[in-house]
Amino acid sequence: MANNDRTKGIKDLRPAYHQEGAEEAQRERACIERIKNRPDRPRTYFVATMGCQMNARDSEKLTGILESIGARPVAEEEADIVIYNTCCVRENAEQRVYGRLGYLKSFKQKRPGMKIVLCGCMMQENTVIEKLKKSYPQVDLIFGTYNIYKFPELMEAMLDSPDQIIDLWQEQKDIVEDLPSIRKYPFKASVNIMYGCNNFCTYCIVPYVRGRERSREPENIVAEIEALVKSGVKEVQLLGQNVNSYGRGLDHPITFAQLLEKVNAIEGLERIRFISSHPKDLSQELIDAMGRLDKVCPQFHLPLQSGSDRLLRLMNRHYTKDQYLDEVRRLKEAVPGVSITTDIIVGFPTETRADFEETLDVVRKVRFDGAFTFIYSPRVGTPAASMQQVPPEESKKNFQELLDVLEEIGTENMKKWKGQTVSVLAEEVSKNDSRMLSGRTVENHLVHFTAPQCLIGQTVDVVIDQTTAFYMIGHLRDEVAE
Repeated sequence: MANNDRTKGIKDLRPAYHQEGAEEAQRERACIERIKNRPDRPRTYFVATMGCQMNARDSEKLTGILESIGARPVAEEEADIVIYNTCCVRENAEQRVYGRLGYLKSFKQKRPGMKIVLCGCMMQENTVIEKLKKSYPQVDLIFGTYNIYKFPELMEAMLDSPDQIIDLWQEQKDIVEDLPSIRKYPFKASVNIMYGCNNFCTYCIVPYVRGRERSREPENIVAEIEALVKSGVKEVQLLGQNVNSYGRGLDHPITFAQLLEKVNAIEGLERIRFISSHPKDLSQELIDAMGRLDKVCPQFHLPLQSGSDRLLRLMNRHYTKDQYLDEVRRLKEAVPGVSITTDIIVGFPTETRADFEETLDVVRKVRFDGAFTFIYSPRVGTPAASMQQVPPEESKKNFQELLDVLEEIGTENMKKWKGQTVSVLAEEVSKNDSRMLSGRTVENHLVHFTAPQCLIGQTVDVVIDQTTAFYMIGHLRDEVAE
């Protein structure tokens, strides 16, 4: 049941079915009500998300809580409370946080009542906490990835104390999803289906900062999505560090493919996406489900990381180049026209030119529709950090070559869409032309097209006039008939 006096725009996911962490959620909601009545509560806020989609989903919860106490978003420098939801996957993300803290220092000196909050993955690193305690006393509150839902309680403590508050947990105690949340789009939503990761890739800090895998009960996931659909959501993205291993630790195990079956049956839902999948756990059952379920988008993000079997072993990835290519082949057979995207690391420790050529070979054979590409960044506490590092100039040269190959392939892949009619979920006004809207096809291709703003949130047919490596330009099909 929703509150009658809730802040406009709040999506209150508190229907009677939801039992996950109910007592904890009730306690935090009581904190929200107390803060709302405080004269010293934050009136304005700024939230910056510096990480992955899991971080972005956490920021939706933080924003929902702030809106619930009556705060409104403003510029970083003007906010009563500034929150940085941090990432620790790459070093430059951490340096960005330190830079922003230095920038805010003078503003806090002028307005001592400004509150600075740090949360997210970066806060789970001991070396980071020691540095913050020593060099950044202007930070008022620090918490990590396991107790995001405790934010109301922690905010209340912060308002009551002049001291820096640090609340870090080493493991997840409860899964609590039943709190206010603000989404960027009223017609799209991300839904956590699991937390943590069991894979311990040698380059990755995620298992150390987000913990081991923990799956939500399928009935709670389905019920949450049903509530979202009733509120106007047409597309959901299911989130997990490795969705392929969903359900293994539950009292009544269920596969990810079986979960997709349940979500696909939800009346009124139009599109289902998910991220991310680990190749070592990709089952034929899931591939077959993708080919059979009509609401599951023909898009698959399958991180490669490297095409070299030697490096894949060093990365602790548990698959080979040939196994990866076989999975792609089976995906393309089961889902004609499927869009396959990936992650690739360049410059992993000991990488040779021959190793890099193996990666380029996979790229050319698969012909990815998109890729998140990274130059390897050592993370303290991971096995790869102590391995022999590749000279930066070599990594940069190979990285640019990879980008050039990906762009060439992307350009060729997109050309096939010219003159075709595609279904697009209109998301927003184009950032480059106010006369156009931007949206995504079921394959997740970005499309800019001329259309009135009243169509935002609607699924429309668009004829493609131009293509590039990264987006397409078109017009509404109805305009042809006029």
